[in-house]
Order: sequence, then structure tokens, then C-alpha cells
Amino acid sequence: MKKVLFYVLAVLAYCTTANAQSIIDADDQSNPNDFYTKVSTTGKKPMPYPPVRQSDVIWEKVVWREIDLNERFNQFFYFPTEDSSDTQGRINLVNLIIHAVTNGDIPNVYDDDDMKTPKDPAKAIKDLAGEPKEVSVPKMGEDGQPEYDEDGEVIMTTQLQPRYFDVSTATKLRIKERWYIDKQDTRQKVRILGLAFQYDYETLTGGQARNWSFWIPMNDMAVRNVLVNANAFDENNDLDENSYDDVFIARYFNSYIIRTSNIHNRSISDYLVGEDAILEAQKLEEEIYDIESDMWEY
Repeated sequence: MKKVLFYVLAVLAYCTTANAQSIIDADDQSNPNDFYTKVSTTGKKPMPYPPVRQSDVIWEKVVWREIDLNERFNQFFYFPTEDSSDTQGRINLVNLIIHAVTNGDIPNVYDDDDMKTPKDPAKAIKDLAGEPKEVSVPKMGEDGQPEYDEDGEVIMTTQLQPRYFDVSTATKLRIKERWYIDKQDTRQKVRILGLAFQYDYETLTGGQARNWSFWIPMNDMAVRNVLVNANAFDENNDLDENSYDDVFIARYFNSYIIRTSNIHNRSISDYLVGEDAILEAQKLEEEIYDIESDMWEY
């Protein structure tokens, strides 16, 4: 019995030593930024939404919201504004959308929030920058040198100079969503239908104006495939791997209502301003949440 116990202990000691040695001898130089192997998040697939039958929906409401990216809680959507290699593998939401539309990963974009008017993706990206502007430049001769008039002044001419979209000016998101109650489990649920972003652009007169981008369909699996493969930054834990798709499903953002479906088909700003508009948005928010609780009797 003592011999058996000795052999068991010897084997355990050998395995422990071999395992420790394998850890010591592990190749830690493959990636200077990591000391352990991280599983790649690319190639993930979004979880399909459960099917919903029209006969199971007993109430619904269309809601438009805005997400202010200047708000601290929402800034993980906004940063980093740089589009370079020095971003620790992170990409902000607007840059992600622009790259996906440009590369064809998001093939369908729309001109309106009803998403009934398709827009050519190439034109949608071009429209973000706006029309080229005219600038005065020296007229160049065949020798590549500026031309001069008889008074010795440089001859000036005009040419069109392209404008460029500045992602740092995109500081607001707008989402369209549909709240509904499913009688199968008598729960209130929500689906985000579409998303657009607001940005600044330079007008032909040189001033700045604000505009809304094209709309992308958030129910489209092509869009969700893009969102699920980009992680949203968590300032409390760098290891957190919640994707932008997870963020929207979990509704991990602050927003405020700007419009709900109504008989006048108007937004809150069409009839109220200032504090009154804020109170109206809060009132509409409460009315939506009260629908589910009002269905129950105690």
C-alpha cells in the first residue's frame, strides 16, 4: 500500500512540475500587448430575434428617441473619434457604420425613417461630406510654376476642393423603435427598427449647419452582423466584451423621447419647447411603462 501511495505522489509531483514548466516555457512574445491568448471576437453571429405573430401582439406604439453622445454615460458610442491604429482595437459607432456601408457590409440604407426610400450607399457616404467647395489657387503653367500677369502678380484661378466628413461632429443618435405587448407571456417588449446620426457640415457659404444621416435598418441581420463584431468600451472593465449589438438589445444607454405615434403625426418640438418639452417627454415615457402594469389587477 505504501508503494502504491508513493507512486501516486510521484506521478502527481511530475505532472505538477511539467505543467508549471510548460507555463514558464510558454511563448509570451507572440503579442507584446498580451500575456495570455485572447479569443478573437470577429466572426461572431448575432442571436436571431424570436419570431412574433401579428395575432400575438395586442398593443404597440412607435417611439422616436435621441441619444446625446455628449452625455457621459453615452460616450462609449462617441470615442475614439480618431480612425487610426492607435485606438486599442476600438472603433466608435459612427465610424463603424460608415466603414460597413462603404465596404458593402451594410448594403441597405434609406433616406427616411420609414425606411421605404432606398438610398445608394455610395451616394449616402458622399452626401455626408457635402458638395465640393470653390477655392482660389495660383494658376500653374506647364512647367509646374505659378503664372504671372504683366504687373508681376500671381494669376489666380478657382478649383473645386472636396469636403471631408468629420466623425467628431456626430454627437447625437436617433433611433426609431416599436414597443409592443406579446400576449403569449403578457410582457411589454421593444424592438429598435432604425438608427441615424446627426452631424455638422460646412455649408456653401462657409458656415456650419446640422444634418441627419441616412437610416440603417436595425432589424437587418447584415447590420447586426456588423454591430456584434465590434465591442463597446466599458470604462469599469477592459475585459468586458459587450458588443454594440448587445448594448442596443440590453438598452444600455440614456435617451429621451422626441416623438411617439400620434393623431397629428408631430414631434414634441412642434408644440412645446424648453422645460415643457422635457416634462412632456417624461410623461410619454411613463405612459408607455404604465401600459404593462395597468394590464394586471391586484
